[in-house]
Amino acid sequence: MSRTPNEYAVYLLMESGHREEVRFPTFQDFQKWYSGALTPKSDSNDFINVPIKNIQGEYMVVRPSRIVAIRVEPIFSSSVERFT
Repeated sequence: MSRTPNEYAVYLLMESGHREEVRFPTFQDFQKWYSGALTPKSDSNDFINVPIKNIQGEYMVVRPSRIVAIRVEPIFSSSVERFT
């Protein structure tokens, strides 16, 4: 029986060496943002909004051309690290 993640942590690794974490409630929400906002402007130096789940109504902006990698990690409510 497979477990279902409660949310997904998405790590944006920037050209400058910074790493930003953004959370999405479902993988489909991440895919929707990725394919709708990031992919069409992947070579652009214009800013795009990155939704911040934990802070309602606030956004982070990034230049898509400066993102060098994206890591997606499923988060389970039973994860030990959530309680430390």
